[in-house]
Amino acid sequence: MSRTAPTKTHKQMVEEWKKDPEFVAAYDELDTEFNPLRESETVELKKSLAELKQGLISMVAILNKHGAGELWFGVAPNGRVAGLDANEKTLRDVSQAIGAHIEPRCYPHIEVVHFDQKCCLHITFRGQDAPYFAYGRAYMRVADEDRQLTVRELENLILHKNREALRWDNQPCEAGALSLDALDPAKIQQFVEKAELTWDTPENALDKLELRKDGLLLNAVKLFFARQPALQLRCAVFATTTSATIIDRHDFDGDILELVEEAQKYILKNIHIGMRLEGLYRVDVPEISMAALREAIINAFCHRDYRDPDYVQVAIFKNRVEIRNPGGLYDGLTMEEMRGGNVSRRRNPLIADLFRRIHMVEGWGRGMPLILENAPSVQFRQIAGLFIAGFERPSFLGEAPQETAGETTQEVAETTGKTTGKTTDKSEMLVEHLRRHPQTTISEMAVLLGLTDDGVNYHLRRLQEDGSLQRVGGRKSGHWEVLVPATNPTKSGRGGI
Repeated sequence: MSRTAPTKTHKQMVEEWKKDPEFVAAYDELDTEFNPLRESETVELKKSLAELKQGLISMVAILNKHGAGELWFGVAPNGRVAGLDANEKTLRDVSQAIGAHIEPRCYPHIEVVHFDQKCCLHITFRGQDAPYFAYGRAYMRVADEDRQLTVRELENLILHKNREALRWDNQPCEAGALSLDALDPAKIQQFVEKAELTWDTPENALDKLELRKDGLLLNAVKLFFARQPALQLRCAVFATTTSATIIDRHDFDGDILELVEEAQKYILKNIHIGMRLEGLYRVDVPEISMAALREAIINAFCHRDYRDPDYVQVAIFKNRVEIRNPGGLYDGLTMEEMRGGNVSRRRNPLIADLFRRIHMVEGWGRGMPLILENAPSVQFRQIAGLFIAGFERPSFLGEAPQETAGETTQEVAETTGKTTGKTTDKSEMLVEHLRRHPQTTISEMAVLLGLTDDGVNYHLRRLQEDGSLQRVGGRKSGHWEVLVPATNPTKSGRGGI
């Protein structure tokens, strides 16, 4: 007696088909053909108007990322058309919700579309006024998801949107603030020659350098070519590791190229300079790499915020040299990214391009690697709207200035750090004077030797370290005791001061 195989239900048959790879592939192909809608970075699908709030959030996320997109109601996320009841009131309610909960205002196109006799709502939208907010919060589209923006991400979005508007260097000068007569033709010609361009007239030169817009001079022009000084550099030397006591202060006025040079000169005058011998010739070796300092100075002028009325500053302390400029890191750049090098975020692209034209900077973001290569211990920080590059002074740590070859004889920065003679000369003078006047004060020694108090202390510290001198007693009642024999006056040519 034969037995009939049990009849399979439709559900059982479908489950078996799903296990067949060929069926699955064919089904997916048909599904794509008849259900072309798929969620993406610019398309959002919602099954019903119960998800209206989430739909508006998706609109905002897409607008902030791409500026345009589509939103469907009545279509499930997998693309299956579910349909919904839609009439004129439905369209009006959706339109009012968009107007009430999305800022700034967005004016989408809303229409009813039919798929397989099912009614769907199709909303197309676009806008260039990012950041957009839904229910008071900003979102960003990532794949087919909507992620709420953090405060920092929102700041970066605003900065990115207003990048061109926030730039200062490419904006025309205020009406009447600068004319061709206020420019120095000699400066323009000198710049053009350095840039290896052909010189004819100042007007043509400015056009070649793209420093005029609709006949108006751009702000960058006055930094480089104005007859009257357009910028100020503030420099100071401090007695200790803090700014409590100022030894020297100088403000420099000039154009941007002049101030780059003045900053370098001031630093060289006020830090210790060593030497090395190359054959029969002496080569000065500053205690801090001038290649690193020069790059930091150029960066300070190139990337500063010129809308901020503050100045570029050079601050020289006992233990470090700081170069400060108004304006922190730009366009979301982090300290880690900056130290990684080869990344350039330029607040003033036009100014940077002018430096590049005369070969003072490169266009490949190599400034930071150059600084780190020549001054690995440099420290960067941002405080109260200032960006600060700090370079350690080896002299404070008792180290000799940098050298690469040959013998090094250390010299000392005197008065405000300027080298006026060999250390040994001043030290011998100091020893011979203290031999006769052991109770001389620091201030008296400074006057006698033409040094600052810091310069005297430097010599006293060195003499104590090498065993030539010692202090006996306290600061007020004590005295100095010389531990080395008297110098032969005939040989030294000096018998004291």
